[in-house]
Amino acid sequence: MKTILSGIFAAAFALSASAAAQAQDKAPLKIGGILDMSSLYADITGPGSETAAKMAVEDFGGEVLGRKIQVLAADHQNKADLSANIARDMLDNQGVEMIYDVAASATALAAGEIAKARNKIIIFNGPGSIRLTNEACGPYTIHYVFDTYGQANVTGLAAVKSGLDSWYFLTADYAFGQDLEKDTSAVVTKTGGKVLGSVRHPLNTSDFSSFLLQAQASKAKVIGLANAGGDTVNAIKQAAEFGITKGGQKVSPLLAFVTDIDSIGLETAQGLLLAEAFYWDLNDDTRAFSKRFQERVKRPPTSAQAGVYSSVTHYLKAVKAAGTTDAATVMKVMKETPINDFFAKGGKIREDGRMIHDMYLFEVKKPSESKVRWDDYKLLATVPGSEAFQSLEQSRCPLVKK
Repeated sequence: MKTILSGIFAAAFALSASAAAQAQDKAPLKIGGILDMSSLYADITGPGSETAAKMAVEDFGGEVLGRKIQVLAADHQNKADLSANIARDMLDNQGVEMIYDVAASATALAAGEIAKARNKIIIFNGPGSIRLTNEACGPYTIHYVFDTYGQANVTGLAAVKSGLDSWYFLTADYAFGQDLEKDTSAVVTKTGGKVLGSVRHPLNTSDFSSFLLQAQASKAKVIGLANAGGDTVNAIKQAAEFGITKGGQKVSPLLAFVTDIDSIGLETAQGLLLAEAFYWDLNDDTRAFSKRFQERVKRPPTSAQAGVYSSVTHYLKAVKAAGTTDAATVMKVMKETPINDFFAKGGKIREDGRMIHDMYLFEVKKPSESKVRWDDYKLLATVPGSEAFQSLEQSRCPLVKK
């Protein structure tokens, strides 16, 4: 009798364990966005990036490997320590398998270290610092949309070649701004131009008057803005108010998005040269996605938000193909599989995590050239990814075999 009871209890325990395992298998697959929801990069990433991730999940069918897909999002408030804490909580306590976007460079560098220590995939869409694919690279990090090297290479090269060969920089004093100034300076000097100086400004500056006056006094042909978001918008507006552009100096935003140009207005922004990874009005595919996005967000997507949709979709396809969420297995599939969608044609994730794709050089239209709101850019050049981004030979990523 005792033996029979032991057998019954053993069978019951086995069934219970099996049921628990099946329930665990059917737990939601969670992906987490660490975003700027409320500060100077909120328009670039923020709620729009969360929406893009949710659209990707819906279009994928809402589940993979029999598991519902759940999109989480949290506000890092542009604080690196908060970003690290959010990443830690998502990965350790909430069961998140992949982190997307991370918005700014300092916050991305912090979250990247947490993901690296836990062998989890993290995809950077909004951050730009080249450090993310150099010293801070990891086996599970992907830099998807743009970086400071690509922005500098596309914009700086075009400007110097057109005769704009003396530069002065207004630089946001953190990782992204410093890298953008450094990378653009290298392009300017390599192409035969001169850097006459630079000044650092705090993040989220409202008054650029003293910085702009220093730039004006330098008599540089170009005032390069090594900043982003609200800082770029404020600097361009105030440069116009001070009559700097009317005085003959060009202002070059080294990272700007269509939302920034809309905030500035074409009257002030016309003629600006800028590099972008995506524009809503490039072709039928970009227009189709942007129309659906705009129905939800009431404006077109930025390149970062379009990149979120593309990268989340690429990740989910890889999970399905791999038959697992194991990071190493999924990452192998992601790197082996070309990316062909509205965001990139023939895109490829390299061993250092850099996603290689075409970049575009645009000129901001005059008000008379724009037909409707958001019709802001004229395409000047398409730059192949192999020319726009840092080569593997130049890479300082420890993963790259030389």
